[in-house]
Amino acid sequence: MIWESYIRMFKAFLKLERSLSPNSIEAYTRDVEKLTQFMEHKNLKVKPEDLKLENLQEFVMWISELGMSARSQARIISGLRTFYKFIMLENLSTKNPADLLELPKIGRKLPDTLSINEINKILLQIDLSKAEGERNKAMLEVLYGCGLRVSELVNLRLSNLHFNDGFINVIGKGNKERLVPIGSVAIKQIRIYTETIRNHVNISKGNEDFIFLNKRGTKLSRIMVFTLVKDLVEKAGIRKNVSPHTFRHSFATHLVEGGADLRAVQEMLGHESITTTEIYTHLDREYLRSTILQHHPRS
Repeated sequence: MIWESYIRMFKAFLKLERSLSPNSIEAYTRDVEKLTQFMEHKNLKVKPEDLKLENLQEFVMWISELGMSARSQARIISGLRTFYKFIMLENLSTKNPADLLELPKIGRKLPDTLSINEINKILLQIDLSKAEGERNKAMLEVLYGCGLRVSELVNLRLSNLHFNDGFINVIGKGNKERLVPIGSVAIKQIRIYTETIRNHVNISKGNEDFIFLNKRGTKLSRIMVFTLVKDLVEKAGIRKNVSPHTFRHSFATHLVEGGADLRAVQEMLGHESITTTEIYTHLDREYLRSTILQHHPRS
């Protein structure tokens, strides 16, 4: 029972003090619940504040033997570290056994990106003779032109648009706001959609401010955007593993390849840490390497 009450307090802490999304709170909670499952399996009756580093090391060994990937193990360890930081903040313990828990070595996986030509090929598959065509084109132009997450796209509001200043206001992870520049192509496409298509939609109550709407006049779901992208990519004959997030990766990669400052890219993507953004320097080096191998006479 003691673990259940700690987990309830932890969830409240993540929601009220860290302002995390329900999905993130659920993920952190699952990490701690996996530890409690291990303790039940081993018949360990220990309070959170009395757990030792050796117990946590045995837990990591256990999830590894269950076949969990190094990346998943690292995420769970990160969740446990956050849980113990919360315990210390609440003065429920004076030590954090998760602090010395080593992370498994993970090879950094470079995400798939699209070339400008591939993005244009995908956009050409949109049927503009249908009412939703202009909406779909506007969505993809915003995804690529502003580097948004799919959740940020579907929650984008008319009141977030500041076209005269060339910016949009984006609500990102943890309800954090950021200003993102928006280019003329995306602005033009949003205006075409809102002025010729959206203004004829019978909008459901409570959805008046959302930009992208379905036929029922309610905001789009993330699944609808995923389905749309998969369908267009297949029609374009592109064999890469493409999702809405690929447009975000492509946005960042093309900026870095073009010489953009990494700090500026970090701000636009809404990354808390510059190390998350640094993956695009790896992509840039890979691009340079392949270019040299392809074009240099001594390669």
